[in-house]
Amino acid sequence: MAAPEERDLTQEQTEKLLQFQDLTGIESMDQCRHTLEQHNWNIEAAVQDRLNEQEGVPSVFNPPPSRPLQVNTADHRIYSYVVSRPQPRASYFIAGISPFFILKGLLGWGYYLIMLPFRFTYYTILDIFRFALRFIRPDPRSRVTDPVGDIVSFMHSFEEKYGRAHPVFYQGTYSQALNDAKRELRFLLVYLHGDDHQDSDEFCRTTLCAPEVISLINTRMLFWACSTNKPEGYRVSQALRENTYPFLAMIMLKDRRMTVVGRLEGLIQPDDLINQLTFIMDANQTYLVSERLEREERNQTQVLRQQQDEAYLASLRADQEKERKKREERERKRRKEEEVQQQKLAEERRRRNLQEEKERKLECLPPEPSPDDPESVKIIFKLPNDSRVERRFHFSQSLTVIHDFLFSLKESPEKFQIEANFPRRVLPCTPSEEWPNPPTLQEAGLSHTEVLFVQDLTDE
Repeated sequence: MAAPEERDLTQEQTEKLLQFQDLTGIESMDQCRHTLEQHNWNIEAAVQDRLNEQEGVPSVFNPPPSRPLQVNTADHRIYSYVVSRPQPRASYFIAGISPFFILKGLLGWGYYLIMLPFRFTYYTILDIFRFALRFIRPDPRSRVTDPVGDIVSFMHSFEEKYGRAHPVFYQGTYSQALNDAKRELRFLLVYLHGDDHQDSDEFCRTTLCAPEVISLINTRMLFWACSTNKPEGYRVSQALRENTYPFLAMIMLKDRRMTVVGRLEGLIQPDDLINQLTFIMDANQTYLVSERLEREERNQTQVLRQQQDEAYLASLRADQEKERKKREERERKRRKEEEVQQQKLAEERRRRNLQEEKERKLECLPPEPSPDDPESVKIIFKLPNDSRVERRFHFSQSLTVIHDFLFSLKESPEKFQIEANFPRRVLPCTPSEEWPNPPTLQEAGLSHTEVLFVQDLTDE
């Protein structure tokens, strides 16, 4: 049983559907089928449109609102080629024709001359009536609501009537075709199809679908076509002002404007059409070459300017980076100097506070006992700098007094401990967990004469 997405499809359409999915990577079969149906199952056009969307070029079925290009149709150098329909001869006086036919021809011309004023009046009144009718009931073709739909509808009707062997139709609006032709510097051939004209059918069958014509159009130009019965075709018809059908207009970028450089009207034969198109292209090829050179020069100038801008920006970024590093280095030096200054100030404050603390300790020391006092203790302190200090203390005084005395000396370290030699031990001169209240000299087991060692603990 076929999948829901592949119902009502021919074998060829199914193969195109699977091929399109492989080429684009679209997972949804419904989306693939919808895209192919929009492009009338033309897989090349569908894939190209998909690639354009991926590159940022809007799809022809979702055109962006933009101001259409103005086409110059009044160039005095425009090439015009008109194929007139054969007219009835004005004289029947030809050898070999009987008098009856001569009389009949004279009567026909007499009738034509008699009716000419009435025909002129009739068509004049009819044109005035049609002109007035436009104000009462505007032509519905003047309202373009779905230009792409008009193009796709014309393509379908063309292929149903004349087959699939035809030039590749541009599947987008007239404005988009102009934009692409301008961007790609290519010729744009516009065909306006008059459905009711007697020559349209023969032109499409014998001329437009001729293999040599198809080959020329597909290789040398873009081809846009629409029926004038469609709003999009009618809008283009109002701009190009064709006189008769079939009508072809060659448009290209000339003097920086999209310009009509050739008009072909009437039932033209394949060989004649090829000759006329080739003549128009050869006559105007220099404009495209010149524009291409100017565009390349502008691109090179733009690339050079861009390179100069990039070089300037790189130099500017390098200078900014150097300046940033200089600022960072200055800031680092400033912070380091501030840090050194702060450390210096902190050290000065610490020394000042230490000196104040030494002076306070010195002022708070009890007076030294006399040598004759039997409760006095003579202690000799050996300092870390090998100097000696001697002082007397009272047995009843706390070991804290010894510590405060040593602390008040300028020679003593900031942090120290006092050690006795026999037995070797550290005296608990400051409060600790083991000795919340330091013992007295007598409790510490000191004799009347002692030698104590001061151990420097500042670095620890």
